[in-house]
Amino acid sequence: MSKKLSILLGIVAALVGSLFFLKYSSWGTSFVWSASGGGAWLLPLVAVSALLDSVNPCAFSVLLITIAFLFSLGKPRNEVLKLGASYIGGLFLAYLLIGLGLLQALHIFGVPHFMGRLGAVIVIAFGVLQLLSYFFPRVNWLPGIPASAHQKMGKLLERVSLPAVFLVGVLVALCEFPCTGGPYLMVLGLLHDSQTYLFGFGYLIFYNLLFILPLVVILLVASHKELLDKVNAWRKDETKKLKIWLGLAMVALGIIILFFV
Repeated sequence: MSKKLSILLGIVAALVGSLFFLKYSSWGTSFVWSASGGGAWLLPLVAVSALLDSVNPCAFSVLLITIAFLFSLGKPRNEVLKLGASYIGGLFLAYLLIGLGLLQALHIFGVPHFMGRLGAVIVIAFGVLQLLSYFFPRVNWLPGIPASAHQKMGKLLERVSLPAVFLVGVLVALCEFPCTGGPYLMVLGLLHDSQTYLFGFGYLIFYNLLFILPLVVILLVASHKELLDKVNAWRKDETKKLKIWLGLAMVALGIIILFFV
């Protein structure tokens, strides 16, 4: 079995395992809201939110730049895959820890149980900003990765090591959260309102597995040197279109949470 197929099957297996755990484990009844509370929608809402959050041009760009840089150094595909996986691992761990930290803070400080609704309002606001960035591209409606972070990432990449590329993933997660974390904040609000911190951990694992899935697919495809330019061209062509669809989807998701869940 090829490495790329093994990695993809591993991610799929982890996602399926998470779903079965949430649905059929002895904790299953605690992982979903009661039917009267609309809890049957929690798992689908987490999945949709994760996929919306995963469509992240910043994370895609840094990964493709990293792959191109490694190819320019003459690195073989197997090493590109290892380093790319380290980058994705850093992003996954940092994003997971951000979620766990915020969820813990909500529980510790006894924040009132309206965070899911507040998160929905935040998602709608993020969606509107995405739409504004589509129609008025000359204005920076959402913050990107700052120049200082770009410099740090460049220095780390020059080391061409697993720990260095892992740290690049961590930096990307920290920098992109303010500009793309709307769906994540909404999910954290829903988990705070309906789950204990321990049970919320399972949902966050599932969320973040979905969050990195597009990056895994891009790594498997773009690590073929002959396909890298095509993937990069596709990213540049589709980024603007993604903004309008992403904005509309966020607004729709926020409205569903506010009025139907």
